[in-house]
Amino acid sequence: MIRVEGVSKQFEDFIALDSVSCNIQDGCIYGMVGSNGAGKSTFLRVLSGVYKADKGVAYIDDESVYENPKAKGKVVFVADELFFLPGATMNRMAKFYSAIFDRFDMERFKKLTEVFELNPRKNIANFSKGMKRQVAIILALCTRAKYMFFDETFDGLDPVMRGLVKKLICNDVAEFNSTVIVTSHSLRELEDLCDHLALLHKGGMVLDSDVLDLKTSQFKVQIAFKDNFDKSRFEDFTIVKYHQEGSVANMIMSGDREECAAKLKAMNPVVVDVLPLTLEEVFTYEMEALGYNFDEILEGENNEQ
Repeated sequence: MIRVEGVSKQFEDFIALDSVSCNIQDGCIYGMVGSNGAGKSTFLRVLSGVYKADKGVAYIDDESVYENPKAKGKVVFVADELFFLPGATMNRMAKFYSAIFDRFDMERFKKLTEVFELNPRKNIANFSKGMKRQVAIILALCTRAKYMFFDETFDGLDPVMRGLVKKLICNDVAEFNSTVIVTSHSLRELEDLCDHLALLHKGGMVLDSDVLDLKTSQFKVQIAFKDNFDKSRFEDFTIVKYHQEGSVANMIMSGDREECAAKLKAMNPVVVDVLPLTLEEVFTYEMEALGYNFDEILEGENNEQ
């Protein structure tokens, strides 16, 4: 289990993380979204033991990570800025990784190089950006590490490769109970992959929730009546957002979807539709309720340390 308690990290006059706390259960795919500068990369570097937190502590299986080889041995981290040994081939990098990770699976490495159609004897420096990203992902997956952290995982990958990587990550979680943290600027990119999602903004954790809970706790309603009505007719419901034009009202509600649908139908409307929200819509309304503009958060272009 990953446990982060009040972690803060500052670089000169820039606060990268500000009292961030969270618990990440084993066997979870945990997604983190946020703009450049939100703190995603710094969070992963603290969690990997690359950075020492100025305040707070990050724990891997109840052990502090920083300067702890035992805890670090359970973690593999694929950074946004990739690094390979100068002049290295995939085969050389595989040998390098196998010297660090006791569980490195050389047979799986050979199989995945064939699946991704990469030449393991070719100098990695001659690979394209997307191919280099594939190499880093293959090496990480072959470590069989209990905890795998991917920063901007899908950057430079085409849609086919993105689908393949997602499938491989899901398989590892299902088969080995691995715990995966994935960061991205795009919520849509993580929607079909993650069990849990967190939103970072200016170094703080704005939202941290189970994806299923997010998707099932809010829904859209379109309803119309023959007679005149206003918002007061729905005082028994929890309304997140309300808009009415003439005899038609559009609402975002929270609560038990089936129970609310039954109560709405019992009001004898002319028309009533109860529809699920996309994850992006859920985040938007959650942010608005907290006083944030979700679109502005994800569109921010500060440089992250």
